[in-house]
Amino acid sequence: MNLSRRCSKTACRQPAVATLTYVYSDRAAVLGPLATYAEPHTYDLCSQHATRLTAPRGWDVVRLATDFPDPQPSGDDLLALADAVREAGRPRPAPEPVEQGPTVVAGEVRRGHLRVLRGSAEG
Repeated sequence: MNLSRRCSKTACRQPAVATLTYVYSDRAAVLGPLATYAEPHTYDLCSQHATRLTAPRGWDVVRLATDFPDPQPSGDDLLALADAVREAGRPRPAPEPVEQGPTVVAGEVRRGHLRVLRGSAEG
């Protein structure tokens, strides 16, 4: 289970435990366990929002799961975290300084970090 998937409800920061899909032809909202992958047109919900879910008038709510356990980190999550920590701790060589001499363009006047280019009308 991926701990990085959060509830789709605005301003909710809780981890997702259920997935909501709509079957428009049957006028049904289907709430089931958290899908393996996030899909377009589905909504991930935390346990609080999943248990309080209501459907529009005339629609049915089909609950494929009624118990929503708290998500636990999987082996993939722990390996990804370990790889990220290892990569962050790996020493990186300092970039070699690039020396560039000042480029001089005819008709250019330098003022600090700015430069003024004289146009054809200016003399």
